[in-house]
Amino acid sequence: MRNTRALAVAGAAVAALGLSAPAAVAWDTPSNIVALPGVIARGGQLTITVDGCRNGGTATSRAFSPTSLSRVSGPNERARGTATINSNARPGPYDITVECNGRKMTKPQAFTVIGGVRGGIGGSSTTGATPTDMAIGGGLVAAAVVGGGVFWMRRRAERRI
Repeated sequence: MRNTRALAVAGAAVAALGLSAPAAVAWDTPSNIVALPGVIARGGQLTITVDGCRNGGTATSRAFSPTSLSRVSGPNERARGTATINSNARPGPYDITVECNGRKMTKPQAFTVIGGVRGGIGGSSTTGATPTDMAIGGGLVAAAVVGGGVFWMRRRAERRI
């Protein structure tokens, strides 16, 4: 019985890990578009690398201006460029389209833009807890007190037996 439970828990853990891992994208052609980092804030620098792009090319996206890709020396026919994410880019996933060697390739959801924080005021834009925040917090504290009291009373009743 214990082995069955252990196997079930291990199977559930492996399934959860497999579902949470990002999907790998394989290309049928020798070309591949890689954007690093995969998650970037507005105004950040994104490095784009393309395999099979021997003469360089251009990378475009809605999140940055068209960026030139230059050939990288080495045995692999690779091109690389650096793009700056627009300061007004909306948070979310973005595609990258690369044009090189007379071909166009698009990698869907190549990177994700996240919203920046407001600096200078501690990352906060309000002056304190709102009445709603106070009501939620008070409700949670009351639930904890009631739950603790019920637990304590049950433990106390068990000792008398």
